[in-house]
Amino acid sequence: MAKGGFPRNMGMGGMGNMNNMIKQAQKMQEEMLKAQESLSEQIIETSVGGGAVNVKINGKKELIELKISPDAVDPDDVEMLEDMIVSAVNEALRKADEAAAGSLKSITGGMNIPGLF
Repeated sequence: MAKGGFPRNMGMGGMGNMNNMIKQAQKMQEEMLKAQESLSEQIIETSVGGGAVNVKINGKKELIELKISPDAVDPDDVEMLEDMIVSAVNEALRKADEAAAGSLKSITGGMNIPGLF
């Protein structure tokens, strides 16, 4: 073969390594899909204000339940109730992100791949 052919490290051994890398990437993709499915089924629950506001979200970050204690409803201080709701929802979303990050870390071996979750 002329001198412009494949580099020595791209011969048959290089193709075997490439095939192995593709198989590993496909396996990682399958594991990530399973993890996403599992996370979407998780329910994350949090409460604030000593239980005055309780929030449940699923792993898809959808609010599925909001409970407000009658004691938390003060017509003269609606702003405090609003703040507690925002706080509870944000805490539940943070917990969902932590669960997703932990699940991904076990699949990717700690390698950060932007845009996965």
